[in-house]
Amino acid sequence: MADAGTLRERCLAIVGSPELETKLAPGLELLPDLERGPSLYLAQPARAPELALRGGAARLPRPDQLGSPAARAACLRRFAHHELQAVELFAWALLLWPELDPELRRELAFVLADEQRHCRMYLERLRAHGEELAGEPLSDYFWKHAPAIRAHPRGPLAFLAAMGLTLEQANLDFTALYAEGFRAAGDEASARVSERVHADERGHVALAARWLARLAPAGESELQAYAASVPFPLEASRAKARRFDAAARRAAGLSEALIEHVRTARATQESRPRGRRTDA
Repeated sequence: MADAGTLRERCLAIVGSPELETKLAPGLELLPDLERGPSLYLAQPARAPELALRGGAARLPRPDQLGSPAARAACLRRFAHHELQAVELFAWALLLWPELDPELRRELAFVLADEQRHCRMYLERLRAHGEELAGEPLSDYFWKHAPAIRAHPRGPLAFLAAMGLTLEQANLDFTALYAEGFRAAGDEASARVSERVHADERGHVALAARWLARLAPAGESELQAYAASVPFPLEASRAKARRFDAAARRAAGLSEALIEHVRTARATQESRPRGRRTDA
């Protein structure tokens, strides 16, 4: 299915095929987007048995622990799998909302292609460590948010807030931290991959912020639109790492109000959904 001729067909192949090679096949962003078809909701991606999703995840080694090849491999596997889940979820979104503005769909396709490339780069570094993606259980951390995104009354805005302004915003911090950790451990090639992903993530965060502003109700600030759109249990406290990179967020064009909101956010203990608020 990797040679599918339209964007919809390729997205169906990405979510519906169990094979990693099909999910990561390049060229998707060049395909025509003419036959969008009806809205299609896929609850889970097809996965080969060795790539099956599981709940929970082992603790990620800290950047100062990467002197061990096993620790570096654990990080590379986790990062590659995050990118793979992002690949699947961007395809999932394009199938779920065929009515999206053609310009937004095209931009999402380019982000999807970036995520494929990121996954391939991390997998190359993982194999250089003598490991494969299927070397240990793979967490469903990204995919477990799909039902809440779909159920959210703001639909595509919830996707932008969840993926671009929460998970990818957090990766602005993580990619910088782990680039330093890989470099300090003497793994320059992995450090460069993390830096490349960091640079691309700025563009992805910028895209999410730009389209959230375009699609949100008139008069909402960026912070209000984010607070009203992000689906529980995702929230601002999950949009960062322990070391906060404000400069990267400014480079992505985020407002100072949202940057400060994320910087000072603390995890909520609420047990009820929050993404339905319309106030800041």
